[in-house]
Amino acid sequence: MPVDSSALASSTDKARSLMSWVQHSALGVVSTTSFPAIIGVADAMMKSSNVYLVGYEKTGGGQCSAIVRGGVADVRMAVHAGVETAKQFGQLVSSSLIPRPMADMEKVLPILPRMSELDGVGETHMSSGAIGLLETKGFPAMVGAADAMTKSAEVELISHETIGEGLCTILIRGSLSNVAIAVEAGMHEAERIGELSAVMVIPRPLNDLERSLPKVKQVKTQKPQKVQLPLKLEERQKELMPAQAPAVEVQKQKQLDLPEFE
Repeated sequence: MPVDSSALASSTDKARSLMSWVQHSALGVVSTTSFPAIIGVADAMMKSSNVYLVGYEKTGGGQCSAIVRGGVADVRMAVHAGVETAKQFGQLVSSSLIPRPMADMEKVLPILPRMSELDGVGETHMSSGAIGLLETKGFPAMVGAADAMTKSAEVELISHETIGEGLCTILIRGSLSNVAIAVEAGMHEAERIGELSAVMVIPRPLNDLERSLPKVKQVKTQKPQKVQLPLKLEERQKELMPAQAPAVEVQKQKQLDLPEFE
């Protein structure tokens, strides 16, 4: 399929303009002690104002942070929404707002996106499905929960994430009703096997939020090569020969000369 050079150029220009905007924008960070909670925080921040989600930073000990950039007023509203969401789950660690971060910070800290990550950014329409996250303390409980979730409803496993302190999260995607059923089934199984830490169901997530989620690495498999047969195959007709019975030699009995008795 031919590539439209004008569309490619416009996409590149859009990415560059967005990068320039991000470099001269404010910085907001909210930290929690749960991966499902930080995804919920990021969802609330993006839906509350016009901000760009740079990504997540896992700092160990079960803590992770959501990083956003945008105008000062937008970032302030986003940080406030993120803090309130984290407080609802009792998972808030800290938050910060920096109106104009220095260039040296952007060179060292992970507060800027890469150009390759800006392709398609800005199409922030909501999807019709939902995302479910279930966090356990211990890997066996997460595996059991994932099995129960996939067997209870029609959902798709996205990936899993670990943030230290034994906290493991399984991510699923599907319709809102199916995700709710699957998460409930996973909760019961996780509590039966080990310890349930946190759950989160995000209805109608933004495309930019879905793009930021961890993805499972696809294993490249080699496609089987097709065997090319000759176009014309000459079939040899087999001659059917009647089966001949093996010749059996019949031995004639020899006549014995018997003596004559008087």
